[in-house]
Amino acid sequence: MSLKIYNSLTRKKEQFVPLRKGKVSIYVCGPTVYDEPHIGHARSAYVFDVIRRYLETKYKIKFVRNVTDVDDKIINKAKVEFKGEDLKAAVKKVADKYFKSYSECMNKLGIKPPSKEPKATEYIKKMVKFIAKLIKTGIAYESGGDVYFDITKAKQYGKLSHQSPEMMESGARVSPGENKKSPLDFALWKKAKDNEPSWPSPWGRGRPGWHIECSVMSSDILGDKFDIHGGGIDLIFPHHENEVAQSEGAGKDFANYWIHNGLLTINGQKMAKSLGNYITVKEIEDRGYRFDVLKILFLQSHYSHPVDFTWARMDEVNKAYERFYVLFHKIDREFGSRDIARLPTGSRGNVDHFKKEFEEAMDDNFNTPMALSVLFNIVNECNKILEDKQDSRRFMLQYAMSVIIELGGILGLSFKDIKVEKSDTWVTIAIAQREQLRKEGKYAEADEIRKMLDEKGIILEDSKDGATWRRKI
Repeated sequence: MSLKIYNSLTRKKEQFVPLRKGKVSIYVCGPTVYDEPHIGHARSAYVFDVIRRYLETKYKIKFVRNVTDVDDKIINKAKVEFKGEDLKAAVKKVADKYFKSYSECMNKLGIKPPSKEPKATEYIKKMVKFIAKLIKTGIAYESGGDVYFDITKAKQYGKLSHQSPEMMESGARVSPGENKKSPLDFALWKKAKDNEPSWPSPWGRGRPGWHIECSVMSSDILGDKFDIHGGGIDLIFPHHENEVAQSEGAGKDFANYWIHNGLLTINGQKMAKSLGNYITVKEIEDRGYRFDVLKILFLQSHYSHPVDFTWARMDEVNKAYERFYVLFHKIDREFGSRDIARLPTGSRGNVDHFKKEFEEAMDDNFNTPMALSVLFNIVNECNKILEDKQDSRRFMLQYAMSVIIELGGILGLSFKDIKVEKSDTWVTIAIAQREQLRKEGKYAEADEIRKMLDEKGIILEDSKDGATWRRKI
């Protein structure tokens, strides 16, 4: 089965054919750095991390994610956080502070760093040049120090959002201070306001509009035509629609496939500080959840669908994640670690069949719910094998564990917190004492030892072969 991707541009699931053999170019809209990263940011970044990781099993990837480091939201935050300071310097402080926070969170989440991570302020000169080209071709115009894109000159405007200009114009308006011809015309360059960050241009000092940065950065790094453009579904209009208009207006082909991830809600509501349901990435960590648990919650929904986050769902997913822990613990405790490459021929059982199912799921528009179910099916199969007493089962189980780790890695799951405990002598002694007390019929005292171990994070599992233990996750 060849890889098929749902293309937002055509609204069809299409066979994926890269522009260049063996290579794939991807551009994803990154953060506007004015606040702490929240779990909505995490979901979007993770979606494209998984897509990238899977594509890396087939192609060489160039992955670009931009950073918006000058914007109205950043300026407004600077006025609050650094009140009384020079605004230009304060804007940079805000952008630097929250870009650092975003980068640290992405690192903790295990999101792979992009091949390139350009900042808007690094591309001002190239944006000015790009805008000048649009004015020269007659598709943009200067008005009172601002520059606007004339959407009447974009004959296919609306082809990405699948709306007609007439429909869009009915809900559009001209804000005070804007000097544009039509409500749908959008700013390419904004005239400087007092003390705000600004740069020189042929139209006077100012700063770029939001949409222009992605057109300039993507074409500069990936070329005038590249394979995949990604972002949240909320960016389709106006941001991505305007990117298409700008780039095509400048004579560029732009993106071949468009991928958009669904949004995230909290208990069925849009996340907002005013509603008291704004959840940062840090809060997930502070509450003691492993990031693999958050990722599994995301994986349970298709990337294009919305995700509703609740703490109750996190607890449910945590229990599901524990199944991997228990299995790994049992396999390693019973059989020890082994070099998988040296396992005897024919010892893999039907585990490779699961790998095929995983690939088929991911080839079907990155169907992560199905791919995740394959991992849990391997766990189920391993638990059945554990009940078997054949000597050859250890090889199959060890190979299956390596496959779970391999496929989980493609999904960005690290399993790094799943540790097998072997050398805690005090635990072994406590278990032996408990066993002796049980033999002597002193069950209350034996239960006290179990309680003590539980308080220290040790879970006992009794079987006819004796007690084994593992740490709580």
